[in-house]
Amino acid sequence: MITLCIQYELEHNKLSDFERYAKNWPKPIRRCGGDLLGYFLPTRLAGRTNLALALIRFSDLTAYEKYREALMKDPDAIANVKQIEAAGAIVYEDRSFLRQIPE
Repeated sequence: MITLCIQYELEHNKLSDFERYAKNWPKPIRRCGGDLLGYFLPTRLAGRTNLALALIRFSDLTAYEKYREALMKDPDAIANVKQIEAAGAIVYEDRSFLRQIPE
C-alpha cells in the first residue's frame, strides 16, 4: 500500500471555501478508486493555521495512475477543482507518497 499525502497552504480568510472543497471529495475519490483516509484542517490550538492535509491510500502506483486518469474525467471532481480555483483558497499543493510502518 502507498498513501498519497497532499499538503496544502491556504489563504487564512478562505478556510471555509477549503472546507467545502474537502467535503466534496469523498464520493469522487472513492468512485475513481482511491481510499480516502481523510482531509485534515488546521486548528487554532497549535501550529500553523493555514496548513491542511489529505491522505488517500492506493494498493500501488498503478492503481494511483488509474485513479488520476479517472479523476480527470469525473464531472464532480472537475467542478470541485474549478470552484476552489475560483475561490483562490489554495496557495500551493505539495504531493508526496508515504508507506505505513508496519505494513
